[in-house]
Amino acid sequence: MAVSEDVERIAAAAARFAGEGERVAGVLATEPLGRRLYLVAYESEAAHAWLALDDAGEPVGDRRLVREAAQLAALCEVAEDSAGGGHLEELRARLRELRETEAPQGIEEAEEAAAALAQTLEPEPRVARSEYLDALGVASRRLEHALGEEGGSPFAAAVQSALPAVEELTAEVERTYKGPLA
Repeated sequence: MAVSEDVERIAAAAARFAGEGERVAGVLATEPLGRRLYLVAYESEAAHAWLALDDAGEPVGDRRLVREAAQLAALCEVAEDSAGGGHLEELRARLRELRETEAPQGIEEAEEAAAALAQTLEPEPRVARSEYLDALGVASRRLEHALGEEGGSPFAAAVQSALPAVEELTAEVERTYKGPLA
């Protein structure tokens, strides 16, 4: 089953847990600790809430799994937004232009690395998982090297700087969770 079909199936299952005036606002597929979980966001006029469902559409009460799912979803989002400096398609267009106008040494390697990073990015909806995060990191570093970045990784720095926001989201998920967490 495709991820989009899974997300639709879970959204339908999640609707039965919506409170008065709430609606399912989104579903994020994750694989924390090798187990598929779906983080469901609920919205109402007054508030928002979260609930994690397993693949059978049942609520998850394991705090560790819910935290891991929230962190992984947020980190993958940050990594995607930071890949290629956050403007990968613009970078690829600029590299093509440079190859055509100036043809600097190493431009082909940079174009190949940018193309590989673009291929690594998965379309939405996708499953947030550690392997995906690692693949984005490797492809981003390859591109940085091809562009002559020999110091610290701008990609890694961007992800690192987002850690407080990741923790804030995780705390929000726990604080507004629609069920008991143990």
